[in-house]
Amino acid sequence: MINKVILVGNLGKDPEVKYLDANKVVAKLTLATSERYTDRNGNKVENTEWHNLEMWDGLAKVAEKYLTKGSMIYVEGKLKTEEWEKDGIKRYSTKIRVTNMNMLGKASGNTNSAPATPPTAEPAKKVEQHNEAVIDSIVGEGDDDLPF
Repeated sequence: MINKVILVGNLGKDPEVKYLDANKVVAKLTLATSERYTDRNGNKVENTEWHNLEMWDGLAKVAEKYLTKGSMIYVEGKLKTEEWEKDGIKRYSTKIRVTNMNMLGKASGNTNSAPATPPTAEPAKKVEQHNEAVIDSIVGEGDDDLPF
């Protein structure tokens, strides 16, 4: 069975990092992904989904050091659902446990903070161009004429 999630989006806030002991670090992040299309009446529509991410150890340290609100990232991971009971009612929360992450840059128009990647990380531009090409080939350019 497969449990795999791939997302490209922008961070909604700075990572929240906790050091649990000398060897364990966890970072919690919120990632926004947006879908844009034209509805049947010709109106431009944008839907934004918010995803809760969890990164551990090395990835958490990278997130703490380099990621800030607005950073664009590519993540791969798996869905994890937590279940608990409060006041006799079962509650659920789903998050993505990140297993791989690439820093792609900042959101367009956000120039007030430091770069999301270290100055020596020149290959990240190639990764961004490659990822954009992959995303374009999957999503396609013709989303404007969807029937809904």
